[in-house]
Amino acid sequence: MSLCTPATPPMPAAGTPGAPTEPAPFDAVLYPNRSLGPFGFHLMMVAIVLVSAGIGAAFVMAGAWPVTGFLGADILLLYLAFRWNYRQGRRAEFIRLHGAELAVRRIEPSGRRREWCFDAHWVRVTIDEATKELTLSSHGRRLSIGAFLSPEERLEVGKALRAALAAHRAGPDRDG
Repeated sequence: MSLCTPATPPMPAAGTPGAPTEPAPFDAVLYPNRSLGPFGFHLMMVAIVLVSAGIGAAFVMAGAWPVTGFLGADILLLYLAFRWNYRQGRRAEFIRLHGAELAVRRIEPSGRRREWCFDAHWVRVTIDEATKELTLSSHGRRLSIGAFLSPEERLEVGKALRAALAAHRAGPDRDG
């Protein structure tokens, strides 16, 4: 495994100038699942604010007005937790097998990009039986991929990547 050098061009997005015209044997984009969209988030926050306001009004009428401050703090903390969660959802990993290399590009929530390149003939895909961690390894180095995926999704990606690498290593002239 080596960090891609500037001499190696970055992986161009499909449909852009410089993108390969033939499809790659394996081309995947991994990103975290987000089951609650923006509309659902706003709807949920409005519902929480309304319920908390009703509860706060009941406490004010009972003479326990300081409780409303804690209800407001709860709403703020919940909002911040969801914002952090949505920020984490901006991470992505692009895995592309093309030619003699397997390239992995990781985009962090901060926007930071890192890219690793492996020789497709030497890279090994490993799925840990206990933790279902998916790793790529070559020449004594390893890279964990898809950490944000469910164990079933990591297993599916690992099997598909193993199959693509096996077909790539077999070569076009060895296909039955």
